[in-house]
Amino acid sequence: MNILESFIKTDKLKKLAKPFGIVIIIGLILFFLFDNLLMPLYVQKGKTTKVPDVIGLYLEDAKQKIKDAGLDPKEAEFKSDKRYKVGTVVVQNPPAESEVKRDRGVYLTISGGEELVDVPNLKGKSVREAAFNLEKYNLKLGMISYEPSDEIFANTIIRQETIPGTKIKSGNFINVTVSQGHSTDKHPVPDVSLKTINEAEKILTDDGFRIGKTTYQTNLDILPNTILEQYPRAGELLQMGQPIDLVIAQKSDIKK
Repeated sequence: MNILESFIKTDKLKKLAKPFGIVIIIGLILFFLFDNLLMPLYVQKGKTTKVPDVIGLYLEDAKQKIKDAGLDPKEAEFKSDKRYKVGTVVVQNPPAESEVKRDRGVYLTISGGEELVDVPNLKGKSVREAAFNLEKYNLKLGMISYEPSDEIFANTIIRQETIPGTKIKSGNFINVTVSQGHSTDKHPVPDVSLKTINEAEKILTDDGFRIGKTTYQTNLDILPNTILEQYPRAGELLQMGQPIDLVIAQKSDIKK
């Protein structure tokens, strides 16, 4: 009887131990997952880091530096910027030293180098039209030379030094040649800049021209009665006897 009772008790214990063991195994698995996966994610979620300064770095170097800080580099766009070399970072968002959560994206704007513009076609335009047209392209009118032409109307551009359509840096100067019309009975205007008024009058008279309107302008760097500018400019072809307007330096009227 005692042996039978012991057997029955042992059998009951075995039946109870089996589900209890399963529960223990499941508990161990859950503990492992929580301790090794869920807890690190939870802790990591609350961590922050500072955004590194990558302005001026080449793209690949900037990306690596951002990754090393636990962030995600992303290319935003290209932008013309003469301050930075082509392929380097000119703008970053968020900016350097910003406190952000790890894994956040950092957007990078890359330099495309200095802006290049297309040179417009100036042939057939007046000097004034050419200057205005160049300004729209962020270019400037450079040296103006003159020559006679039987095909191009006077005071219009015959040709330009830089071929139309050429890509050049913004802010550059474009030199042009302007038509003086038919060359018959026309002579180039002599250069009287930085001459005294007496010297200018003699030079103009000897070349068959005369002094026209005179305007005085204060200038502290040039001696009084020295020619600052002339209109028409030197080299322009005019009929003999035409007047040449002069801008003449004078002393300052300001009393100290």
